[in-house]
Amino acid sequence: MWTEILKYILPALLVLATAYLMLNKLFKNEEDRRNYELKKNDLPIITPVKLRAYERLTLLLERTKPTTMLLNKVEPEMTCLELHRTLLNDIRREFEHNVSQQIYISNEVWELIKNAHENMLQLVNICASQCRGDEPASKLAEIIIQIYNNKEETALAIAEQALKEEVKRLF
Repeated sequence: MWTEILKYILPALLVLATAYLMLNKLFKNEEDRRNYELKKNDLPIITPVKLRAYERLTLLLERTKPTTMLLNKVEPEMTCLELHRTLLNDIRREFEHNVSQQIYISNEVWELIKNAHENMLQLVNICASQCRGDEPASKLAEIIIQIYNNKEETALAIAEQALKEEVKRLF
């Protein structure tokens, strides 16, 4: 009796398993094809947006370089304390303004940009600790540029290079 039942059930199970595997592969291939088509159709829309994000993040890094920041910030009557506050506010504001761009870049590059941001804040704070608050702002600016230029490879330069390499991989 069991042998009779197995004669019918075993081939049926074999056919069912084969059909399941074939249909599963067919559905997977169809899903992959649809995803490819969606990406292909979205590419002309997404690529310019991604490139603008890379441009904005490059500008962020450029604008937070000490030479660029200090060029327009130091005024004749300004004190070290005022320049310190201004620089910290500018660095933070510039970063916060561009934080949404992280969705268009890799996590690794975003971490490098965050690291560059933190390093710039630390640099300004360390340099400010070497001045009295009532000294002329030009003294703080001089210290910042001197310390920044003494570094062989800065976090800003590393992040900028990683951004460039990631853009090259897009094309």
